Amino acid sequence: MSRYDPGPPPERQIWLDGALVPWTDATVHVLSHSLQRGSLIFDYTSVHETPRGPAIFRLDEHLARFLRSVSIVGLPIRYGFEELRAASLAAARANPGANALKICAYLPSVEVDVVPMDEHVSVAIAVYHGARDVVLRKPAPRPLAATLKLKIERVRRRIEAHLPTHAKASANYLGPMMAKWAARREGFDEVVLLDEHGLLAEAPTANVFLVDEQGVLRTPTLDAVLAGVTRMSVVELARHEGLAVHEGSLAPEALYEAAEVFLASSSIGVWPVESVDGRPVRGGAPGPVSKRLQDRLLAIFAGRDPHFEHWLVPVGT
Repeated sequence: MSRYDPGPPPERQIWLDGALVPWTDATVHVLSHSLQRGSLIFDYTSVHETPRGPAIFRLDEHLARFLRSVSIVGLPIRYGFEELRAASLAAARANPGANALKICAYLPSVEVDVVPMDEHVSVAIAVYHGARDVVLRKPAPRPLAATLKLKIERVRRRIEAHLPTHAKASANYLGPMMAKWAARREGFDEVVLLDEHGLLAEAPTANVFLVDEQGVLRTPTLDAVLAGVTRMSVVELARHEGLAVHEGSLAPEALYEAAEVFLASSSIGVWPVESVDGRPVRGGAPGPVSKRLQDRLLAIFAGRDPHFEHWLVPVGT
């Protein structure tokens, strides 16, 4: 057993190619194509307890993005949207009390070539404990902080022609992992990456936002970042709150001048940044806009916001 094991209790089940199987039986060979070549596609969302029972955050949007990623990479999966939606709900019902859903499409066959001879694609849907409430059999080696020390990674940049930004493929995360791992050794919590033009892009698994001195919420354009579902939700929430929002190109130095900075993703919601490259964020963390959006999103997660209750898909019985 590994030193750090975030596995759930043994009674958890994973939906795998049309059937629910025990967690420990959902395995793949060490020489499988997706492990060796990075061809696995995935998407991730959160599950929440609400007055109407457990519900999945923006399931339809996450499944649509998942299928878009599959199409970009060219994996020939045999499941459509409605089948995957029904499977996601079934997996959630089979795993009560969980707070995360991850769907994966991968090539399980053992292959030596870059292009697999066996084109069978497996699909797995795991509903388990993740992010801030991960179930650990041993204490986490690095607990999640309430606010973040952020580093701008100026070396590793995404090249769109080689690794499509809008595909959530495992191969896309090697560079970000390297950058974040190095930053952690320097005392930072997270990194924000630049695109091939040296402009702000995103964190490894989250989108970046800032609030400028005029109170405008700004975030990089989708040209070089993943179309985050929570990013889209934060933009919609901000506009509903009457805040000015600008999506466009941002120089990395804009983070130094910002009144507030935060990251956003399905796994963390809104996560305030306290410093960038060791420089304290001017408005502190969380700033008033960050806190306002964070609280509103938490209310939606809890099923206490009727205006956005359609973002939660009830798991049912």
